Amino acid sequence: MEGLAIRASRPSIFCSLPGLGGHSQRQPLSDGFLRLPASSNATVNTNLVASSVFNVSSQASLTADVPALSDNIVWHESSICRCDRQQLLQQKGCVIWITGLSGSGKSTVACALSKSLFERGKLTYTLDGDNVRHGLNRDLTFKAEDRTENIRRIGEVAKLFADVGVICIASLISPYRRDRDACRSLLPEGDFVEVYMDVPLSVCESRDPKGLYKLARAGKIKGFTGIDDPYEAPLNCEVVLKHTDVSCSPRQMAENIISYLQDKGYLEG
Repeated sequence: MEGLAIRASRPSIFCSLPGLGGHSQRQPLSDGFLRLPASSNATVNTNLVASSVFNVSSQASLTADVPALSDNIVWHESSICRCDRQQLLQQKGCVIWITGLSGSGKSTVACALSKSLFERGKLTYTLDGDNVRHGLNRDLTFKAEDRTENIRRIGEVAKLFADVGVICIASLISPYRRDRDACRSLLPEGDFVEVYMDVPLSVCESRDPKGLYKLARAGKIKGFTGIDDPYEAPLNCEVVLKHTDVSCSPRQMAENIISYLQDKGYLEG
């Protein structure tokens, strides 16, 4: 008899195993399973073992204790505050939210901005819309409600980066004003810098770097922003990057954003 095998979604499970020297801790094996010997009185207390798979002998006993979040979750203050981290990094944390149609150049400008700030000795991190959907948001579709959740999650992660003192660059279509405004409301006044890539649909469609506009026009993609789903342009954004000057390179656009950050004191501790 193999006894009990528990696949845990957490890194470890704390167990009380009679006959093994009192209370002991066992780590899951490399396959993610914690194996216990067959025993008529083995008892396992698990906390938050979500999506678990149990192969349990008839004599094993499991006790789950999952507290209600509303009753037991309390904010724990850190001994290191945001101003301490900003002093260490010699910069102020903020969120640069680059929004615009697909093909407007958001990711390109985000990369140029990150590189330019890095060369100035500033710490940044970029949350690219496509990249985030490879992991954190891989369970979301492009329906309106999922797009809202996509933006909400990215906004919360960006807020954490800003609190660390990092200049977080979020680059994604984020077509709805209410969703962008909800992310703005997460941060202190001034720490959300909305950058609008003001590029006409015709230009974006002529670029079509991923071939998505062609698929949308052919009806193979539904709910595509700019074709059969609306894009709501910002009304009061901090920075507008227009397509009127075709000679303006992504690097120059990035410098425009950096000038704003310098004027607002974000590149100082």
